[in-house]
Amino acid sequence: MNLFNSYKIIYFTFFVCLVAAIFPLPIILNAFRPDWMVLVLCYWIIALPHRVNIGHAFILGLFLDLLLGSILGMHAMLLSLLAYITSINFQRFRNFTLVQTTLLLGAFIFMSKLALYWIASSMQEIILHRHYFWSVFTSMLVWPWFFLFMRFLRIRFKVS
Repeated sequence: MNLFNSYKIIYFTFFVCLVAAIFPLPIILNAFRPDWMVLVLCYWIIALPHRVNIGHAFILGLFLDLLLGSILGMHAMLLSLLAYITSINFQRFRNFTLVQTTLLLGAFIFMSKLALYWIASSMQEIILHRHYFWSVFTSMLVWPWFFLFMRFLRIRFKVS
């Protein structure tokens, strides 16, 4: 598959996860929404670090800030930092088992949720609810199947 078609598949997955981030859910289920952007970025950076990089993470973070109505640059900074950490360690992460990468992603998402709360609370008075961190667990539950599905897409469409 040529370079243009590879980028089409990658950008399509980015678009789908942006839509999934704003897709309306019932209030009860909204706290369980997985952090799709972190999952997609981590997968593509681990699988193809020469195609997806920190610049992609920054642009996607800006889009996410605009879609969610959060402080501009908040998600962009955190996704860029996450992409940097993932890109300098991608060879190590490739050798991890699926359970290890699940735990690693859980730690990444927990730290990013904590940083998002810290940044937002420094700008305005907000209350930390106990259901704020439930998305960390759902992201960890989704990751193994998501990883296998993304690998299937990458092999099926010959993204390289």
